[in-house]
Amino acid sequence: MIKKLLSVEFLKIKRKGFWFLTFLGPFGVIALQMVNYGVRKDYLLQQSENDWQYYLANVSSFTPLAIVLGIAILTSFLTSIESETNAWKQLIALPVSKWSVYLAKFTVLAFLLVVSSLLLMVFTFGFGLFLGLGSDIPYNSILTLSLYPVVAALPVLALQLWIATVSKNQGIPITTGIMGVIFAYSAYVLPDWMIWKWPTLRNEWGDPIINVLLGLGVGFLLYIAGMLDFARRDVK
Repeated sequence: MIKKLLSVEFLKIKRKGFWFLTFLGPFGVIALQMVNYGVRKDYLLQQSENDWQYYLANVSSFTPLAIVLGIAILTSFLTSIESETNAWKQLIALPVSKWSVYLAKFTVLAFLLVVSSLLLMVFTFGFGLFLGLGSDIPYNSILTLSLYPVVAALPVLALQLWIATVSKNQGIPITTGIMGVIFAYSAYVLPDWMIWKWPTLRNEWGDPIINVLLGLGVGFLLYIAGMLDFARRDVK
């Protein structure tokens, strides 16, 4: 049944611009570096002791903002499809459980984020080669800085989906998403316990894996809470 629901969800997003947005996020992050290095490449290389690591630091400074903004847009678009077509009642009327419907939507969104992170990894690697930053390519750092932020952002995804699915007014999740983007932009001054800081992979212990583990744990708890709340409510 889950497979059928996933097929339905992917059909819904087929011509709605979701795949374009999935591509646009990572491309936009690297496009900023194209401009950055295109304008002042010599200056940036003079500032760096390790050209690859300095380049990755510049890329990773924009990655959390792109992820949080992407989550806000994708969750709002995905749930608005049901609201605009009044399809919630039709979907729930099928012989499927509400938790299955919720799981399918969460899975589709998570999948899109993973695809986006993989594209970011490819774009980061490709533009780094184009810049000629050296033969000592930090493959592990490229992989980590591309995939870890998405896992750390799972609580943001779970929270946004929860709000979007139970809100009759789509202005509420949009407002929450805007606030999340502001928090992500100001992440460096936020306390470590705020979920919008976790995609930066920064914490007082200096260990990115802590943010990843927090993302998995808290993301799962928020997903369960959202699913239970969605299951007990009347559909919109």
